[in-house]
Amino acid sequence: MMFKFAARTTVRIGIRFSSTYPSSSKIVKSADEAINGIKSGDMILSGGFGLSGVSETLIDALSKRPDIKNLTAVSNNAGLEGKGLSKLLESGQVTKMIASYIGMNKKFEQLYLNGSIDLELTPQGTIIEKVRSGAAGIPAFYTPTGVGTWVQEGKLPVRYDSNGKVLKTSKPKESRRFNGRDFLLEESIYGDVAFVKAFKVDTLGNCWFRGSSRNFNQAFGKNAKLTIVEAENIVEPGEIEPENVHLQSIFVDKIVQSIKPKQFEVIKFAEDQKSPEELLESGNEKEIKRYKIAKRASQEFEGHNSANLGVGLPNLSAAFLPEGSNVLLESENGILGMGQHPKKGKEDADYVNSGKETVTLVKGASLFGSEDSFGMIRGGNIGLTMLGAFQVSANGDLANWGIPGKIKGMGGAMDLVSNPKATKVVVVTEHTNKKGVSKIVENCEFPLTGEKVINTIITELAVFIIKDGKLVLTEISTESSLEEVQKKTNAKFIVSDDLKEF
Repeated sequence: MMFKFAARTTVRIGIRFSSTYPSSSKIVKSADEAINGIKSGDMILSGGFGLSGVSETLIDALSKRPDIKNLTAVSNNAGLEGKGLSKLLESGQVTKMIASYIGMNKKFEQLYLNGSIDLELTPQGTIIEKVRSGAAGIPAFYTPTGVGTWVQEGKLPVRYDSNGKVLKTSKPKESRRFNGRDFLLEESIYGDVAFVKAFKVDTLGNCWFRGSSRNFNQAFGKNAKLTIVEAENIVEPGEIEPENVHLQSIFVDKIVQSIKPKQFEVIKFAEDQKSPEELLESGNEKEIKRYKIAKRASQEFEGHNSANLGVGLPNLSAAFLPEGSNVLLESENGILGMGQHPKKGKEDADYVNSGKETVTLVKGASLFGSEDSFGMIRGGNIGLTMLGAFQVSANGDLANWGIPGKIKGMGGAMDLVSNPKATKVVVVTEHTNKKGVSKIVENCEFPLTGEKVINTIITELAVFIIKDGKLVLTEISTESSLEEVQKKTNAKFIVSDDLKEF
């Protein structure tokens, strides 16, 4: 069969593109309408960190639907009593939490310890990666976080009875060795519903998050079968620049206007922070002790262009950074380039640190989601991390997240020490606890944060390093003595031939 075409015939085939997007608004009139479709037994991924970026309007609406129950909630923590996810715990609708931290929520702690709810304590970076990988179609992954701890061994208490006896524990994790290091197999999370809070959302569902409120919201919004966005500001398509879209419209099913005001968990002002000079002049023995530790710890910043600081003493060390220092402080909820606390009247609920405290940004700072933050940490891109401790062993084991009868959760600590060959891990702590018992021990009795992860220990009395698996005393306070350090240290140590004073 032959086909003939007339000479000089031109056939044009093309697709015509419209300059405007067809109208397909995802806005619903109320939070009650938005939560339609949620059913008992669902797993809800609730974005936010502390109270920053939490979908209070949606949570409040769901708390008024007692017929929707037996829910599993996934979040970093559960807010505070009467705020955030705590409302769903208090209403009895959430019967299982997957979280990294109980925090200051007494109701959450009470329900856990009296056997009213299950709690799967999971490192913060592992939670966000389990959700991110699930959204990306990856059923499981290997991570260095939790190796050698209760996470690997399956000893985390999941449920207690009413008398405080552990009825159920976590499952042991499969491990595998890659490039000379051990990693744990973690299975991904697949949510039924995601609650996301965004500062600006267009009617198609494109989202832009402000400040550190991106935290868990960005990854959670990509994972669930039903993603509901609570928007502070609803705009028309095109009002968010394409390069500023953090969560794309294809992931979003419903949009509802936020009607609840933003809330602060911990407000701290620059004016309230004591200067090093004021700490010294206070005459307060405890304050002076903290001053000494923090001042010596600040020397560890030298040679590093980035650092992650735990709350308390580690954070205080930043007060001794020299003016013009180029060290960028990282907060695992999504800040690189964290500044001091704001001046009064300048506090902003969208800018908080890992301790949920109000902060500012320095010039050159950047913002991102928690999934990127923990990627930086596990990948060894943060040069230095400083943490507090309950106990540190002579070979560098760290225990800083739980003691018998008081399990608060590990937060991001296990992730922060997961790559000690790339990140220098420094413990800053008082030499003894409130009872005068040494925190530096031969072997940790408390649950571990990480095995052989510590490089340096700094107390008000001394500085130790861990070298070749041995504890070495390298510096001693001018106000102390070798005899005092020996008496107050419950671990064998070697005295350096080049022992210095600080």
